[in-house]
Amino acid sequence: MTALTLSTAAAAGLRADAIVVGVAKGAEGPVVAPGAEAVDQAYDGRLAAILQTLGASGAEGEVTKLPAPSGFKAPVVVAVGLGAEPEKDEAFTAEALRRAAGSAARALAGSKKAAFALPITDAADAGVIGEGALLGAYSFDTYKENGKNGRNAKNGKAPLAEVTLLGGKPRDKAYKAAVERAVAVTEELNRARDLINTPPNDLNPAAFAALAQTAAKEHGIKVQVLDEKALAKGGYGGILGVGAGSASAPRLVKLSYTHSKASKHLALVGKGITYDSGGISLKPAGHNETMKCDMSGAAAVFAAVVAAARLGLEVNVTGWLALAENMPSGSATRPGDVLRMYSGKTVEVLNTDAEGRLVLADALWAASEENPDAIVDVATLTGAMMLALGSRTFGIMANDDAFRTAVHEAAEEVGEDSWPMPLPEHLRKGMDSPTADIANMGERMGGGLVAGLFLREFVGEGITWAHLDIAGPAFNEQGPFGYTPKGGTGSAVRTLVRLAELTAAGDLG
Repeated sequence: MTALTLSTAAAAGLRADAIVVGVAKGAEGPVVAPGAEAVDQAYDGRLAAILQTLGASGAEGEVTKLPAPSGFKAPVVVAVGLGAEPEKDEAFTAEALRRAAGSAARALAGSKKAAFALPITDAADAGVIGEGALLGAYSFDTYKENGKNGRNAKNGKAPLAEVTLLGGKPRDKAYKAAVERAVAVTEELNRARDLINTPPNDLNPAAFAALAQTAAKEHGIKVQVLDEKALAKGGYGGILGVGAGSASAPRLVKLSYTHSKASKHLALVGKGITYDSGGISLKPAGHNETMKCDMSGAAAVFAAVVAAARLGLEVNVTGWLALAENMPSGSATRPGDVLRMYSGKTVEVLNTDAEGRLVLADALWAASEENPDAIVDVATLTGAMMLALGSRTFGIMANDDAFRTAVHEAAEEVGEDSWPMPLPEHLRKGMDSPTADIANMGERMGGGLVAGLFLREFVGEGITWAHLDIAGPAFNEQGPFGYTPKGGTGSAVRTLVRLAELTAAGDLG
C-alpha cells in the first residue's frame, strides 16, 4: 500500500522523484492552481505559459511532465489538470482534487516518492487529496509474473510507493485525523477492489468467508459463518436455491462491529455472487466474462464494516454477506421452481439469472430480525439500472423518501455519482404469481425498479431501508480515469462509510 505523509517542507528542497502541481482550465489558457506558487516562482512565473506551449490546457485528468526548475532536488514536475478554474472566491471541489490526485498517482507508477503541491486550504482538502492519490496508485498484479513482488511484468512499474502532501500540517490533530481516515478508507476500498478482481476459481463463497474471518479477527469484529448445513437448518431457501447448482456451497457471513458508546445500529447487506453464469437461464456469450464482479456488493459491505472498526466509529455496524455461486447443473434451481425463503414467503423462480434478489432477500430478513435503525443493501443487481444511468452512476431506492435523499447526499459528498430512483407501486402487480407468494420477475420495462420492489417485500415492518444498485460503476471495463482503475472499482464503499459516520453523529435519520 502506498504510504501517505504530511509535510511543511519547501518544494525545492524536498527529495522526491516528482513534484505534483495543479493547473486549471482558464478562459485564456492554463492557470497555475494554489499550492504551486513556489514552483511557479522558480520558473520565473512562466509555468502556465510553458505548460501551454507543451499543449496543456488544465482539463480534468490531463497530465503534463516537464523538467524541474534549477535548484530543485526533484527532477520532474508533474502538472495535473483540475478542470475549470473556480469562480472568484470559490475553491476547487473535493472531487476535482480527488480526481487530479488520482490521475497524478497513476502517471507516477514506478516512482518511489512524489510530493503533491495541490491546493490545500484545510484538513478536509488534505484528506481528499490523500484519498485520491492512494486510490489512483492502486494496481492489481497478483496474477502477473513477479506480481507478488509488487511489479507489473508488462511494464515493470510498481505503484507509487509514497505520497507526501505539501502544505499539510503534520502536528495538527485535524490534519492527522484526515490522513488517518483517508488511509483506513482507501486501504479497505482497495481490499474490496482486490476481491472483485480475484478470479472466481480462487474466490468461491467458502474462500470469501475465510478472508472475512481473518480480517474480522484482526480488527476485533465478531464474525459468524453459516455453511450449507446451517443454512438448510435455518431455512434460507433463497441462498440455498441460488447455490444449488454449484460444487461450491453457499455461505452467509455476519460481521458485527460494536462500540460501547453506540446508540444507533446500521445494518449493511451485500450481494455476493462470486460467479454468475445465469444458472439454467444461462447468460449469452459476451455477457459472462466479467461476472466475477457480481460479488461487488458484498465486497463493499465487507470493506465498510472493517473501515468503521478501524475508524472506531461510535455506531454498531452489522454486515451481511450473502455468498453463492450461480451455476447450471443437474442440481440447479430451474425456472418454475418455488423456493421458501428465510422469511417464510414463497418465491416462484421465473428466471434463474435474477438470482441476486433471492440471496439478498434472505439476508435482508435476517438483518431485519435485529431491528436496526436502518438497513442499506448494495448489489450489482440489474442491467436495467445500467441502461437507465450508465456505467458510472448507481441508483438509490428506498422505502422512505427522506432516507433516500440522505443516502444520495452522502454519496455525492464523498464523490460517488448516484441518482434517486422511485419504487412505483403499479410495477408490483407484475410479480404476482399463481403458484407462490411472489415471482422473482415482473415487467421487463423498469426492471431495476421491479427488483427494488421485490427486495422491499423482505424488509421488516417499520424498518428504514435503502437499496443501492451498483451494476454500472462496480466494474470499469473501459480505461482508467481519475482515481478509478480498470476492473473492480470498490463502488459504494465510501458511501457506506459516510453513512456509518453520519449515523454515529446522529445526523442520519
